[in-house]
Amino acid sequence: MFQFSPQFDRARRGILASLALAVLAVAGAAPASANDVNVSTGLTLAGGPLAIHGYDPVAYFTEDRARLGQAIHSAKHGNAVYRFVSAANKRKFEAEPERYLPQYGGFCAYGTALGAKFDGDPLLFTVVDGKLYFNLNPEILKKWRADIPGYIVKADRHWRRIRDKSPAELTD
Repeated sequence: MFQFSPQFDRARRGILASLALAVLAVAGAAPASANDVNVSTGLTLAGGPLAIHGYDPVAYFTEDRARLGQAIHSAKHGNAVYRFVSAANKRKFEAEPERYLPQYGGFCAYGTALGAKFDGDPLLFTVVDGKLYFNLNPEILKKWRADIPGYIVKADRHWRRIRDKSPAELTD
């Protein structure tokens, strides 16, 4: 059985302890209420939880498709971290984040129209009038597309009320 030298083991423990302290410091620095963006539950090395499942928000507009970003091209905006396929897309986002952010924090647009917060699937997207919308699943996407303008009106109205609430708070 292979064993590490005592010096290596001490160094490894020191690095792990430092990393743990850094993560705790970042976690403590984040605002307590970050319910307006659909994010993962863990933190990224960029200092916040991952938004839109790691997909590049710029690619929806420049390539009309969903593209998984890379951790090396990450940018923090608000309480969330976004990933990009390239440094150029990251720069575009940093210059005009509001232009590329998904509507309703990346939650399902149809669900928002109903006053709920469901996970938005970045592969099930629609760009309407320069705005990005996600939906929960293919069936919901089909319903959404049957009356997009009507659902946008409803979702905009509900979003003002539910934006800062957790999804769990809306199940009552």
